Amino acid sequence: MKKGIELYSFKEIEKIRAACRVVAEVLSVVAKSIKPGMSTWDIEMIVREETKKRGAKPAFLNYKPPFSNVRYPAAACISVNDEVVHGLPKKDKVIKEGDLVSVDFGAIINGYAGDSAITVAVGEVDPDRKRLLEATKKALERAVERAVAGNWLSDIVEAIHSTAEEYGVYPVLKYGGHGIGKKVHEEPFVPNNRKDLGKKDIKLRQGMVIAIEPMFSLGTEETVSDGDGWTVRTKDGSPAAHFEHTVAVTKQGPIVLTEI
Repeated sequence: MKKGIELYSFKEIEKIRAACRVVAEVLSVVAKSIKPGMSTWDIEMIVREETKKRGAKPAFLNYKPPFSNVRYPAAACISVNDEVVHGLPKKDKVIKEGDLVSVDFGAIINGYAGDSAITVAVGEVDPDRKRLLEATKKALERAVERAVAGNWLSDIVEAIHSTAEEYGVYPVLKYGGHGIGKKVHEEPFVPNNRKDLGKKDIKLRQGMVIAIEPMFSLGTEETVSDGDGWTVRTKDGSPAAHFEHTVAVTKQGPIVLTEI
């Protein structure tokens, strides 16, 4: 077992589930709200309002993650089309018919965190984008099935990467899921691409709670960072999709905590 990986009791998992329920409910409202003509800042305002209604705190707002030197200035990461992850909500970024809009959101209640992400197709999208969405959803579904005590982290990575290959899309390098519970980002890192797994595998154990989050693109596994310090895009400008669940690992099987 890698040093620093938290193992949570069923009582603690229920506390994580309470935060995850808020996340799932907020994202459900968001998914129904997104339409052409609204800005990504409008989505941010919906996220803040819906979180407040439920007595929770946005996990990302003013949060300084381990991988950044600056605090994140919003409650949600909202990434459009070629933006893979960590897109900053902006008043002048207006959503159009045919866009893919990914919303990544976390919430905290009573000291425990939940995290999930969805990608919404705005109106009618082309067949390639539909294939990308289907692939990313399917990868998450298959990866979750592997989150069983006694399996290995590589089983999850293989489920994600092989699904990308099956659909002819690309799992992005360097970005993936993570442990979650008392902190938003905990060990272990959960890669989406086999190249990121390295030589050391990790055995999954009862009580691990992980955020599994496939991020696929239509054209490349390579990404570039914007000058804003946060937004990550596909290197070739091709569309990306992102889905995420927080999952508890048990001997009886995975428990998806971010399902309503």
